[in-house]
Amino acid sequence: MLQSSDNAPKPQPTPSTLNPAQPVKLVASPIEQATIGRTVLIKGEISGNESLYIDGRVEGTVIFKDHRVTVGRNGVVAANITAREVVIMGKVAGNVECSDRIDIRSEGSLTGDVISQRISVEDGAMLRGSVQLTPADQKRDRAGQEIAKAAAAKAN
Repeated sequence: MLQSSDNAPKPQPTPSTLNPAQPVKLVASPIEQATIGRTVLIKGEISGNESLYIDGRVEGTVIFKDHRVTVGRNGVVAANITAREVVIMGKVAGNVECSDRIDIRSEGSLTGDVISQRISVEDGAMLRGSVQLTPADQKRDRAGQEIAKAAAAKAN
């Protein structure tokens, strides 16, 4: 009598039959980023320890020293921004201070002063204000001076 193959036991792979040269695929965690949506209006100080995407209106102060702040195409910001990196695709009226770089895209506009190590302004972008570029070693020297002052103050 013939047996159907549906009931036959299926061979289970054993560790010795797995291909050791094939890497295991891991699921990458998504980038942590807070978002201010199109219809949101925030007045006051915003700060945090993750990147921020602004597509609504912000009035006040934005402080994300070790992260990126992105002003989306619909974003309107009337605030001073302090961040590691700033990308502007919308409108910003305020001073911007970056520890790394500022990127003003072709549809973006900035009215205010800029302090950064690097700057990128695409064709078609609008920048009205002063630009101060600080070399990386000057930033380290300034940080060292602040640490020395704090240590001297503690010693007294």
